[in-house]
Amino acid sequence: MATIKVLTSFNIDVEFEIPEFYRRLLSLLIDIVIEYFYYRIALAVFIAIANSYDPWEIDTQYDLWGIGLLLFLPLLVYHIILEITMNGQSIGKKIMGIRVVNENGGRASISQFLIRWLLRVSDLWIVGLVLLLISNGGFGDVESTIMILAAFAFLIVDIILVVSSKKGQRIGDMLAHTILIRTSSKASIEETVFQEVEDSYTPSFPQIMQLSDRDINAIKSILETARRKGNFHIAASAGDRIKSHLKIESSLDPIDFLDILMKDYNYLSTK
Repeated sequence: MATIKVLTSFNIDVEFEIPEFYRRLLSLLIDIVIEYFYYRIALAVFIAIANSYDPWEIDTQYDLWGIGLLLFLPLLVYHIILEITMNGQSIGKKIMGIRVVNENGGRASISQFLIRWLLRVSDLWIVGLVLLLISNGGFGDVESTIMILAAFAFLIVDIILVVSSKKGQRIGDMLAHTILIRTSSKASIEETVFQEVEDSYTPSFPQIMQLSDRDINAIKSILETARRKGNFHIAASAGDRIKSHLKIESSLDPIDFLDILMKDYNYLSTK
């Protein structure tokens, strides 16, 4: 399985597994199927509502336009809403065990998800192609032919980029500075940097709040990698850099030290 090494804020390489191409393809197909079934349901609802309106009413056209916008808007914002609320995953990505992170291995920002969504050109063409073929019943007219060629052109460009780029990035990922990585329940990867901390918890190192969100994401990635691969050297190296930067003295085990830092951050960031 392909892997990449990401240089964190502490100049330490963290290794991530790049998902196989078939996983990305299947996750896309799953999302398209979900979107298609939603489209069929929304269309049926729209037709039922349209049939209940008086076609001779002046405001009917505007009312139906607004209703149609509300019904079909979820198709347009499907990916960005789910990826923001599900920490870089759509339903298809979650089923196939992949998710979007930033190039430092941490949680992608809303602006990064927005850039990826705006550049999901090939996906939108594919969905449009499927809906057009279903509504027209085939490939018989010029519009369908143009749609087919455009869809395949955009799809081929994205496939070439994913296969050939070192990090498996399509153009949206390159511009948003994001990557797709594999997730695994066996690896106990947390969905976000946040975790439950008791109200009675007492922070040990309040200096942690001097670090940026990027640094916190880097600590999380290093901690996960150290636990998953049993690489205590990477935890010790990160711990030494953090102690030096924050002027902290501690004789704790490196992994325990990083774990306490994450707990301190979660407690202090919510107070």
